[in-house]
Amino acid sequence: MSHVKVEFYGIPRVRAGVCSLAMNADNLGDLLIQLAARFPGLAESCLRGNELAPGYTANINGDRFTRDATTLLSDGDAVLILSVDAGG
Repeated sequence: MSHVKVEFYGIPRVRAGVCSLAMNADNLGDLLIQLAARFPGLAESCLRGNELAPGYTANINGDRFTRDATTLLSDGDAVLILSVDAGG
């Protein structure tokens, strides 16, 4: 399993109640399942099982946006969960 830093911005941050945390996951889908179990408020509004709900996306290391649950994660990756309109 890869050790990643997860950050939340906007509505996901409000729903999770934290700014960031460290977790272990091999891919985005596994990470989202763990987040749903840990943060029911986040799961209720921002997640759908192992996928992001419509209107939400993930950014990996500041260079790519994805909603693909099969996206592989590597040790040291930073995963930002945010709404697609967070930038304005």
